[in-house]
Amino acid sequence: MPITLRTASTLTQFLIEQRRRFPDARGEFNALILDAAMACKAIAKSVAYGALTDTLGNHEEEEGGSINVQGETQKKLDVLSNDLFIRRSEWGGHLAGMVSEEMEGPYSIPSHLPRGKYLLAFDPLDGSSNIDINVSVGSIFSVLRAPSHVAEGAPLSATDFLQPGTEQVAAGYALYGPSTMLVLSVGTGVHGFTLDPVMGEFMLTHPDLRVPDDTQEFAINASNARFWEAPVKRYVDECLAGKTGPRGKDFNMRWIASMVADAHRILMRGGVFLYPRDTKDPSKPGRLRLLYEANPVGFIIEQAGGRASTGRKPVLRVQPSSLHQRVGLVFGSKNEVERIERYHAEPSKAEAEAPLFAERSLFRC
Repeated sequence: MPITLRTASTLTQFLIEQRRRFPDARGEFNALILDAAMACKAIAKSVAYGALTDTLGNHEEEEGGSINVQGETQKKLDVLSNDLFIRRSEWGGHLAGMVSEEMEGPYSIPSHLPRGKYLLAFDPLDGSSNIDINVSVGSIFSVLRAPSHVAEGAPLSATDFLQPGTEQVAAGYALYGPSTMLVLSVGTGVHGFTLDPVMGEFMLTHPDLRVPDDTQEFAINASNARFWEAPVKRYVDECLAGKTGPRGKDFNMRWIASMVADAHRILMRGGVFLYPRDTKDPSKPGRLRLLYEANPVGFIIEQAGGRASTGRKPVLRVQPSSLHQRVGLVFGSKNEVERIERYHAEPSKAEAEAPLFAERSLFRC
């Protein structure tokens, strides 16, 4: 149900109004969201300075640059942004631990600080390969409840974070573009806040964002076309066929190579984003990380009336098996994502033409 809010609310006012709907709620959750927002403000400032400071380029911890747990070269701003999230969030007594793209294992709140009942998973700077060319990048975060034994002081482990996306209590992203925006869902729809650089406050500018059910835009890295599975190739070919093809309408293709920017465009005007499982690297069932990329973005998109999927099943229902697990991801306008899911569920053309070798044939167990 849409929420009626006063115009020009600050993020703090918005969170207080949300809290008033639950008289027994305490302030830890609101304070945690404000801590994450503070980290995003600090990152926005570092991104905005660009080449005026020594924050561009690779993080040179060793010759050739340092490598994170993903096997990717870290940028200086990756490391700085990760540190900002930790330092802004660890002290308040709201968290039991954190996990990040830039850290191999979970980060436990230091023993000299109070421990809270929530867990934070985040990608501190998504799309950081675009930093050096001044293209929009962002931060993504997800909030989970910590298991009771962890909140009460038991040692933190990776298993504590392995919760499906349906268990998220909040998710958000910050987009560092011409203006800095924070897009947030606390489970009651999706709302966008724009950073007022003079006041230093996130102001509610886009209440109750909704993803249109239909679209004529799709986003995919076409350079991987030779590795796509048949259902994805079928979908893209039909879009490219335009008005004379089976879809009967022309599509535009968009690809920024910064998922936060692509997700924001879809949230604002519709579209579908595909980073599907493919055969480029058979050891990886997808490119994007489940806990701190796919799940929070999926949560936001579905709270806005869209759909998020692996192509085969709702991404929020995937049971994580490891902190840095990768998945294929398709999200955006509901009708387009459901079409892609149908294509995955249907037998391929090759199977249809050779029924003896199809999934239910005598030659399959």
